Amino acid sequence: MKYKRILLKLSGESLMGKQHYGIDTNKLNEYALQIKKAVESGIQIGIVIGGGNIFRGLTGTGKGYDRVKGDYMGMLATVINSLALQSALENIEQPARVMTAIPMEPVGERFSKQKSIASIEHGEVIIFSFGTGNPYFTTDTAAALRAVEIEADILLKGTRVDGVYSDNPEKDKTAVKFDDISFDEVIERELKVMDLTAITLCKENNLSILVFNMDIPGNLIKILSGEKIGTIVG
Repeated sequence: MKYKRILLKLSGESLMGKQHYGIDTNKLNEYALQIKKAVESGIQIGIVIGGGNIFRGLTGTGKGYDRVKGDYMGMLATVINSLALQSALENIEQPARVMTAIPMEPVGERFSKQKSIASIEHGEVIIFSFGTGNPYFTTDTAAALRAVEIEADILLKGTRVDGVYSDNPEKDKTAVKFDDISFDEVIERELKVMDLTAITLCKENNLSILVFNMDIPGNLIKILSGEKIGTIVG
């Protein structure tokens, strides 16, 4: 395999599948199977999931919610998604553990770098929830932070598109897909790969990001095997 240890970032919206809200169990189970196959191939995996399928803090501020409270509501949504994924993994006999950025026992265990690394080295999937534990930071930033902390080889961002484009391919049919692109160019072009804080954190720690379509079954294993899928940002 090309990588030994990865941090997989999943969007909350991707868990909706064809629904308009909540969790599509078929999509959830599909992701769980891909993750289990990766672990069985020898990959150590940490995961961060967004909460946009349930509540998005920043959007909530436009509806009258206080920004800080809205962000905490969004972070709580990530815990719900994390528990759902943990359950899906355990149902197919893949050990998984939820770690939270703040004390939330018995919902999850408080994040610890040492415990996280020890667990993934023994074949457990660790799901990091509640973002960074602070308002004003996105789950993209949480993913970058946890990836650096667990010393991941790469940050994989699973999305509904097959890479990074010059513009939104769903709106602009002339948008061009990049096979690879530098951090500086992403920042200069203001491409919506991840938020600026996450991009900067990855750049400063020489951690590449690979953006790919997680909704295509088998893509995760193909990437880990070295196939050129998606876009490398580095």
